[in-house]
Parts: sequence; structure tokens; C-alpha cells
Amino acid sequence: MAFFGNAHAASDTFSTEEILSGFKKTVFGLEYRAWSWQPYLVKKYTVPVRFYVHNFARRDRTPVVHRFLRDIDQKVFGLSTELASRPDSANFLIFVVDRAQYKRVVREDIYKDPEAKVPGRCLVRVVSGRRGIKRSAAVIVSDEGEFLFRRCLVEEVLQGLGPMNDDEALLHSVFNDRSRHSRFTVFDQIILNMLYDPRVEPGMSSKQIENLLPIIARDARRRVR
Repeated sequence: MAFFGNAHAASDTFSTEEILSGFKKTVFGLEYRAWSWQPYLVKKYTVPVRFYVHNFARRDRTPVVHRFLRDIDQKVFGLSTELASRPDSANFLIFVVDRAQYKRVVREDIYKDPEAKVPGRCLVRVVSGRRGIKRSAAVIVSDEGEFLFRRCLVEEVLQGLGPMNDDEALLHSVFNDRSRHSRFTVFDQIILNMLYDPRVEPGMSSKQIENLLPIIARDARRRVR
């Protein structure tokens, strides 16, 4: 069940231009743009990410989710993660649900609004500001096949760490609703390693970081090798 190992490409498969474009498309944008502050800025955690998993689905997916979270911790340098013992001590909640529970959990546990619109097949909500991400919450559907579960888990959890936009041009990435990736791809590992480079700070604009990005991409690619 090695769902989350490297996808089939090596870190030298992609051009520098592809990596820089992928970073800009995922980090400087939002799939859903209903934010009260300027969305096109860097969003990342600056404190340890403390995950807690609520498994409401009939099938207990907790061991698989925990394995993926450990995978993130090993593959993203500059990001500190741990498993919280209680939900009230976590800043990233993961809800694993069956489809019949999806709308209720999103409305009650994510948006706290019984009339909230519930988009997508799975989702993540991020609360952030200029000093970084404060908290995230993802809802993952368990009972509509292994591919959807794996893809939702990887995409939503990674987006909850900061690269929040999808783009159909990203052929090597899970951040593309038309792709068939369901792993933490090498391309996405490079994106996350760039984002969590200490030279990239919350609230930075694309213009502020433009000159540094090629150097950051080079260093991230070396780490992922």
C-alpha cells in the first residue's frame, strides 16, 4: 500500500521554467477566492503543524492518513509536523467521511454555517493572514474508491499547507483536477520545499520573491533528489 511514494519522475525531469511556473500558479492564487484580504500572497505555516484526524467513515483510514503525514514530514524540509493527541491542540484537522456525511461535516465542522455552499468532491479550508496560516481543516471522502480517497488526501492536505491553487497546465502535479496523479509527486515535493524555504516568508508577493525564486528552486531540487 505504498500510495505516497515518489511518482514516476525524477527531480531532473522538469525544466527550471516548469518548476517556477508551477510554484507561481499554485502559491500565488486560490481555487476559491472568497477572501477578505489580498489572496495573491505567500501562505504557509511558520509554527509546527499539529495534525489531528477525525475518522467518521465506516472504514478506519487513520493509519493510512498518519502514514502520509509522516511522509510529508520526511520530504518537506523547513516544515515541522507532529500528530496532536487532542483536536483542541491541533491546528490542522482532517475529517475522513463517507459521502453521505460530507455536506453535514463541511457545514457543521468547517464553515459553522448550516446554509453554507459545499463545493467539490472534497475540500480544505485555510484561515490565514500576513503572518502565516493559522489553521486548516480538510474533508476527505473515503467510500468512493481508492483513487478518489488517495487523491483527495494528498491534494487537500498539501493545499492546506499553502499551495492553494489548481491549474490545468500542471501536468506533473496533483494540483490539477484533470491529472490522474494520486501521489505526492516529485514535482509537488519541489513546490513544497520551495514554499517552506526560510527565504520565502508569509505575505510576500510574486514580485518580492521573483529574483530569489531560481535559487530557491535549485536548492529545493537538490533536496528532493
